[in-house]
Formats: sequence, C-alpha cells, structure tokens
Amino acid sequence: MFAIFLSKGMDPFYQNISSFPTAIFTLVLAICILYWLLAVFGIVDLDILGFDALDADFDLDSEVSTANSLAGVMLKFGLNGVPVTIIISFLSLFGWLASYYCIHYLAALIPAGVLFYLFGMLVLIASFWLAVLLTAMIVKLLHPFFRKVEQQTIKRILGQSAVVRTSKVTDSFGEAFLNDGGAGLILKVRSNNDQTFVKGDKVVLLEYLESDNVYRVISEQDFNS
Repeated sequence: MFAIFLSKGMDPFYQNISSFPTAIFTLVLAICILYWLLAVFGIVDLDILGFDALDADFDLDSEVSTANSLAGVMLKFGLNGVPVTIIISFLSLFGWLASYYCIHYLAALIPAGVLFYLFGMLVLIASFWLAVLLTAMIVKLLHPFFRKVEQQTIKRILGQSAVVRTSKVTDSFGEAFLNDGGAGLILKVRSNNDQTFVKGDKVVLLEYLESDNVYRVISEQDFNS
C-alpha cells in the first residue's frame, strides 16, 4: 500500500510540495499534522481552550503588547473564537491546497529565474489570502460549539486560584495563569476598584464579565477570609 509513495509517479507531487512557495505551507501543515497525531495519542495535551479566543484588548505592556497586536490582526479578519491551533491548521491546509494547484498547473508556464520567484510571491500572497477567507468561514461555523465549551469552562474555574503573569493587574489591565491540570489557561483578569496586584501574586477568579471577556479577581487572602 505504501509502495505507491515511493514510485516514480509520485515525483511530480514531491516536486510541487517542495517548490516555493508551496514548501512553506507544506512545512507548517506537516507540523500541524504532527501536533494532532501526538494529541490523539495523548503525548501532548489537547486543551482546546489553551489558547483563548483571541479576543484581545490593546493595553500596552511590554510583556503582552506583541501578543495583543497579533490577536488584534486575527480579530480583524474574523479569526477568533476558536483555539489558535485550529486556526493555524486550517490556514496551512487551505494555503497548501491553493498553492499546490497554482504551482501544478501554472509553474510550467513561467520561465525560471527572477520571474519565477516573483510568480511564487504572488502565489504565496494569493494563497494565504484565500486561506484566511476560507478559514474565517469555517471558524464562524465553529463558534457555537466552542462558546458552549467556554461556558462550561467558566463555571468550572470560578473560585479557583490563579497566578498573576503580567507586570501588574489593575481594574483595566492584566493577565493571570491558571493551572488546570493540563497545559494551563492564560486568562484576562481585572481587579476590584483601585486594587493592584503584581506579577506572582495569587488571586481568585470571582466573576466572569462576558461583555469584556475578563475575570474579576480578588486576592487569595481576601477570598479565604
């Protein structure tokens, strides 16, 4: 059965997937496939909420500003509401398919040299743009499922302790890490009133504010008392 992959008839296929720009999508897709295989066999943790819905606020803190900027771009294109691993998997799959067939049917018409690499750049941009549009459509269909899972997670983690991971947590900014027994959750948190927490402080998730997608927290000491 696997002998077909070693036959000469597969040479054009291997040439296409290793050619620019398809090779870029091939690499990313291979990493995604490896990740999901490891997840299925339990070698890596399959925590579907490990990368929250990418609903970011744009507070400027040196530790999280880059992540927030990336989240903002993805949010603009509708790539939010599901785990990042799923988004990247669909992007790489659709990009790979579009790039592969462009190279397969059109590459022979382009002369080698500078023109071929210019053609490759156009294929890369077009394939990625198409992948973004198709992935956004798929993500939109998946929103209800992940919203239900998210609601179940919210109920489960309220009242649990988390550790502040940003330089501070105020009533308008901050993140905390919750050890859930798996990969852990990074949550956006806000303090009560003018109270401020610093990195490493232990806080308790007291309330979920759905409109802002954040958790209201208090100190572990105040909660226990």
